[in-house]
Amino acid sequence: MKKSVFFGAMTVAALAAGAAAAGTLDDVKARGKLNCGVTTGLVGFAAPDANGEWQGFDVGVCRAVAAAVLGDPSAVEFVPTTGKTRFTALASGEIDMLARNTTWTFSRDVDLKFEFVGVNYYDGQGFMVPKALGVSSAKELDGATVCIQTGTTTELNLADYFRTNNISYEPVPIETNAEAQPLYLEGACDVYTTDASGLAATRAAFENPGDHVVLPEIISKEPLGPLVRHGDSEWGDVVRWSLNALIAAEELGVTSANIGEMSMAAGDNPEINRLLGTEGTLGEMLGLSADWAKNAIMAGGNYGEIFEKNIGENTPIGLGRGLNAQWTDGGLLYVPPFR
Repeated sequence: MKKSVFFGAMTVAALAAGAAAAGTLDDVKARGKLNCGVTTGLVGFAAPDANGEWQGFDVGVCRAVAAAVLGDPSAVEFVPTTGKTRFTALASGEIDMLARNTTWTFSRDVDLKFEFVGVNYYDGQGFMVPKALGVSSAKELDGATVCIQTGTTTELNLADYFRTNNISYEPVPIETNAEAQPLYLEGACDVYTTDASGLAATRAAFENPGDHVVLPEIISKEPLGPLVRHGDSEWGDVVRWSLNALIAAEELGVTSANIGEMSMAAGDNPEINRLLGTEGTLGEMLGLSADWAKNAIMAGGNYGEIFEKNIGENTPIGLGRGLNAQWTDGGLLYVPPFR
């Protein structure tokens, strides 16, 4: 990661320390609105629809947190950020949390003074090329021009991969996915590289998706998840456990269809009772109402419902669960117990 991209790690860290001191949970409650940082537009993950309403997988996390804290999933101000601007926006307090295809790395967690509260999508970097190029492997890309978003982990991953395989490339720097699409389609770059989920979303938006192929190589680990500032553990707990509530709800069989009935009275499963607030004091521990998790789940459904609605196999994005399946189904989704 190049520190200069973020106007100096120390500057970001100093901003983060100052913004966190005020207490984000109290700020959000007083404001009556959550300021949530998202991407500038990636269909399936975060993008405004025809009516200007933000929709997507990452948007679902923002709405769940707003519902948990304020009881209203629509009480969100979505703030579009680029790879360059996202960290400064969070550190300065312009946004309360960041939910936009951001990879959890050592330096972002430690040096930039942020706290990743979990992973909502396990991803990896890949490559997309025009089918007409006749390429079947990333190792055949020697001398290629590559469109790549600046201020992202993909820059270093790309350099490492080509260096390791002793092949050369020419970078074509871009700031947003929207900027990359026309450049790639016009042939200004031979290859577009980003997280594989982003490639699937980008390809689905093309007029002729079948004219483009995502190569088989996945060259990195990209655990994507929401993050907050260091120094505000109370707020970090709220965002972390709101995400955990969505994941746990799927594991426990709590859905948007049955949650009303389940939360009417305590049932036979103590963990579901604690999750939905019919038993115990988990909400009180967070400084929230007893039905905070119920509200978060009702905002858009459990994790699986949000996944299938926005990026699942029956959507144009067409992503399978893969690593993002529950641990009981061979995936990596595993959250601590609600007790």
